[in-house]
Amino acid sequence: MTTLAWASLRHRTTAFTATFLSIFLGAAMIGAFATLAQTAGGDVSADDAETLRIMGLVVGGWGSLIVLFSVASTLAITVRQRGEEIGLLRVVGATPRQARRLVLAEASLVTSVGAALGAAVAWPAGFLLLALLRNGGLVADDVAYGGGAAALGGTVVLVGLTSLVAAAVTARRTTNGPASLAIAEARGGSGRMPWWRSAIGLLLVAYGVGMAVVTITVTAHQDDPYAAMSTSGSSSILVGVGLAVLSPVLLRWASRLVAPTVGRSGVVGWLAAYNTSRRSQLLGGVLAPVIVLTAGAVGVLMLVGIDHRTIGAGHPEGDTINLLNNVITGMVALFAAVMVVNAFAAVVAGRRAELQRLRLLGATSRQVERSVVAEAAIVAGIGVVLGLVASLATIVPFAVARHEGVVPDGQLWLPPLLVVGTVALTLLSARSAVRRLGPLTGAVR
Repeated sequence: MTTLAWASLRHRTTAFTATFLSIFLGAAMIGAFATLAQTAGGDVSADDAETLRIMGLVVGGWGSLIVLFSVASTLAITVRQRGEEIGLLRVVGATPRQARRLVLAEASLVTSVGAALGAAVAWPAGFLLLALLRNGGLVADDVAYGGGAAALGGTVVLVGLTSLVAAAVTARRTTNGPASLAIAEARGGSGRMPWWRSAIGLLLVAYGVGMAVVTITVTAHQDDPYAAMSTSGSSSILVGVGLAVLSPVLLRWASRLVAPTVGRSGVVGWLAAYNTSRRSQLLGGVLAPVIVLTAGAVGVLMLVGIDHRTIGAGHPEGDTINLLNNVITGMVALFAAVMVVNAFAAVVAGRRAELQRLRLLGATSRQVERSVVAEAAIVAGIGVVLGLVASLATIVPFAVARHEGVVPDGQLWLPPLLVVGTVALTLLSARSAVRRLGPLTGAVR
């Protein structure tokens, strides 16, 4: 199985490169903030230690949630789109346990290299973060960098365990039941989302909405002006991640709703709507980062704008708090953007044979490319709508708490601008992923 895993890695370079980049960037990001938390335990003042812990644990913690979800999602895409191949292995004599060992061997090889290299990059990245905090006056200039083996080793273990658990869960689902059924489900793009995933998604959405309600009913009336921010600031991210967990089901439902409208645009539109609904399990991995990117960026940036218009500019803690919010937004946006590109690369790489069949049936290369870009447009449209809905969990309660009303008094141009950027990124990612496949000619293998 190890020998076969090496051969599989060489054969599926694009898909596993996308997984490697997710693990590498995730480990680098988590590890950089973990070094700040370790630095807080050194010989520093109480105020500096608190600032470092907030940056390392709070900011890094929210980033870790998104990073680990994205890593698990990308790895699940890579494994799930090989359902037919795994089913054929079982037909020729491989046991379900051997098939799972193959998947875990591949995941272990990619994870170990990606996490180790990411941790190596995290050490200088953590030093750079500390230098930025010093230059910004958030910590004293004499704070010594204390990042080391504990933070980096913990990062490798955390990212590695997340990746292996995601691979094991997806592999078990792929190998359950008869091999013929696994092949049929893989070819048809079917498959039900497990109940526990639905429960996690609904729980996250309910918790985010609950925190928004608490903001309006409780913290908005407290003396601390930043109490409302502490309860509403993360609500959009919570709801966004919850909707991202439910992305396969949401994509299937939403794509069926838009299919009649999109289908009127011609054969390309009809095919895109059909494939989006049929392949919701795979394309849900692309929809997820689009939702998180839109929800996090719009929600937090609008929150910063509301705070700046009300009391943030004149409050002694305003600059520091808004800096942390901007760091969170930048981190979430950067990683989510990378995940959109990676997810499309992984999904399209596994569809080469399908796209070749379209060429053999008479479709031109331009029509094939347009069909994939049309799928991306449907995914992007659904994703930004869901992301905007999730962002309301932060915007509305915080605007009410700061006496601006349900609709904020400014920056209403920001959500459309971010939506345009997110849609453009998704479409460019799809177009680039198709063109990287090269000429879709020759026999279907």
